[in-house]
Amino acid sequence: MGHGHRKTAAWRSRGALVVTLVLTGGFLVVEVLGALWTGSLALFADAAHMLADVGGLGLALFAIWIGARPPTPAKTYGYYRAEILAALVNALVLLVVAGGILVEAYDRILTPRALASGPMLGVGLVGLGVNAASAWLLHREAGASLNLRAAYLEVLADALSSLGVVAAAVVVMASGLTVADPLASAGIALLIVPRTWALLRQAVNVLLEGTPPHLALGEIAGAMLHIAGVRRVHDLHVWTLTSGREAMSAHVVVDDVRETERLLEALHGVLHARFGIDHTTIQLETEPPAVLQIKGPPA
Repeated sequence: MGHGHRKTAAWRSRGALVVTLVLTGGFLVVEVLGALWTGSLALFADAAHMLADVGGLGLALFAIWIGARPPTPAKTYGYYRAEILAALVNALVLLVVAGGILVEAYDRILTPRALASGPMLGVGLVGLGVNAASAWLLHREAGASLNLRAAYLEVLADALSSLGVVAAAVVVMASGLTVADPLASAGIALLIVPRTWALLRQAVNVLLEGTPPHLALGEIAGAMLHIAGVRRVHDLHVWTLTSGREAMSAHVVVDDVRETERLLEALHGVLHARFGIDHTTIQLETEPPAVLQIKGPPA
């Protein structure tokens, strides 16, 4: 069965990624200047997330480009896994950033610093708008690609951190409690970690060729066994090439290998219709004949 080199979900959404990169990169400069002006750790934290976003989005676009390159004799699957590597790098960067924010927030709680809360509020509101717009651009395709999901989680985390900046600025303006700034920063970091950890686990599972979490081997084998003429399925493996494209290999014991064409058509059909698996390698075989054991004369 032929398997053409298809465009990935991330490739189809590259325009949204480009617009998001432009918005994020432009506001990054504004936020860094605002953080230096106001002395706000929350703004620094948001700027660090923005920097991670710019690098992550750039990496995602590069991965989409290289992932669209056709297979070669040396790379028979092409470069699909580049998207998964990009998601892995993005997740690791976010975890490092979150750890750095928590350390700095602890230091700021012990040693409070003066803040320019008015400009801090203004920059936070602009950042919230930019991140909300970026998240809206990416959310529709985030479920179709791990790479896009990584980019979406990054801008969503920035939207949450901008919201934290706004809340901290309001508290400082209303009460003068500058400790609200590092507390908001710590809250932002803690919100990022669980989602990022889940993304990291998904990327590692793909790289280790684990079974995709939305598929169950038992259900796949059961569906194959329901086809007339199929007796047994063994050595069944299912793994992810890249987000939205799974591959499968299996040995299928059948009644009559002379029905190869009908059996393969039926197997490919059920795998595509029920599980969305198009890249399949199926070996048909019959049960080996029983081995006659000849016993020697009793001793």
